[in-house]
Amino acid sequence: MSALRRKFGDEYQAVGPTCGGTRRERQRFVDKNGRCNVQHGNLGGESSRYLSDLFTTLVDLKWRWNLLIFLLTYTVAWLVMASMWWGIAYLRGDLHRAHDDAYSPCVANVYNFPSAFLFFIETEATIGYGHRYITERCPEGIVLFLFQSLLGSIVDAFLIGCMFIKMSQPKKRAETLMFSRTAVVSQRDGKLCLMFRVGNLRNSHMVSAQIRCKLIKSRQTPEGEFLPLDQCELDVGFGTGADQLFLVSPLTICHEINSKSPFFCLSQRSLRSEQFEIVVILEGIVETTGMTCQARTSYTEDEVLWGHRFLPVMSLEDGFFRVDYSQFHATFEVPTPPYSVKEQEENLSLSSPLNSPADNNKTRREQVCSLDCIAVAREKNTLPFKLQKISLRKEDFPRGALRMSSSNTEKTCSTGDLLKIQEISPISDSEDSDDRIQLKALKISAGALTQSTGDLEFQKNPPSMCALEMKFEFSCQTSKNKL
Repeated sequence: MSALRRKFGDEYQAVGPTCGGTRRERQRFVDKNGRCNVQHGNLGGESSRYLSDLFTTLVDLKWRWNLLIFLLTYTVAWLVMASMWWGIAYLRGDLHRAHDDAYSPCVANVYNFPSAFLFFIETEATIGYGHRYITERCPEGIVLFLFQSLLGSIVDAFLIGCMFIKMSQPKKRAETLMFSRTAVVSQRDGKLCLMFRVGNLRNSHMVSAQIRCKLIKSRQTPEGEFLPLDQCELDVGFGTGADQLFLVSPLTICHEINSKSPFFCLSQRSLRSEQFEIVVILEGIVETTGMTCQARTSYTEDEVLWGHRFLPVMSLEDGFFRVDYSQFHATFEVPTPPYSVKEQEENLSLSSPLNSPADNNKTRREQVCSLDCIAVAREKNTLPFKLQKISLRKEDFPRGALRMSSSNTEKTCSTGDLLKIQEISPISDSEDSDDRIQLKALKISAGALTQSTGDLEFQKNPPSMCALEMKFEFSCQTSKNKL
């Protein structure tokens, strides 16, 4: 335990299998040993279907009933066949003249029922002591001998085959496949997962081992239909192939809880009030017999531990890996958020960068500039063709000129306002001569456009353009004051 604390930290506490304590007991759909707790009743006339598949019915019976049927079948068959041999001897009168040396009976030395029974056993078992034998002067005995041979072969094949199949059933192999007594919920790779552990006690492998999980839970449909014990599939790695197991050492099976999982809304608090059952089915081919084996178990809501993780059981020894099955069921606590995945995603969406407080701290100037850029980008597609050529180099124009040209173009009026740009003088002597050239070119272009845009109809300014015009008037007044 001290080594475990050094490896995982002092805040982790190992928790063993919960054998005692008060636990809420309720009816299970599948027991821990894999037995399905379902009984069929009121079959009516459908019970005759069991006789149509007599072999499977005998195999499914318990051992005590199989042994009883086995003994009764052979006993009855022997008695019936012995009675038939005794009947032939009685009808031919061999019983009264058995000790007559001059008389040739159907079966030599058969003079009562015990001797007929012994003759049948010797014939059936092919013992052949030689004291009792059938003669050629008994055609009915020859026919009965053939019938006995055929019937004996059928009975032997049926009963012995049934016993062999029952003895070689892989149900006993499933007892060497282990499941952890509890399931745990904790984080793995940053995701909340439901996990449990499986193991194989034998050295022989399970070929093509595959694991499946079913969630058994009653629910009600939106139409009002109540579905008792509704079955829902739990994804344990179908898309990634994680459900195909190489079961040579204990493995931890993981079900990722996401938006597609039935446990999407499950939290530590709601786990106490939920009622469900997780059925685990492990299937594979027994390597020694080639028969398909299936092992089952189940976990109720009381057997799901929130915020726990399984203890490691693998260790490296001198030349091999050692598995310590004494810690197979043991778990230890780990820090795990008590919220469901749905609640965590909602909290992340509320605290995302799009809704962060940093956006609210932007200055008014930055917001206005961003709106101006968006307005200019939108207005670019509505400019006349000649103005679009001018605006291609808008990054070289003064900002006030660009705003005025964009605003006046949006109004689609005459270029009288554009001519006001002529009166704007350079802000300072330190500006480059390129600005004067650009303003001059804008003046010429505005004059040339006066005639082409004079006939345009005046349109009312949108409410969003008023702020841009006021800014332009303010920039023009500032420039005149400097002059």
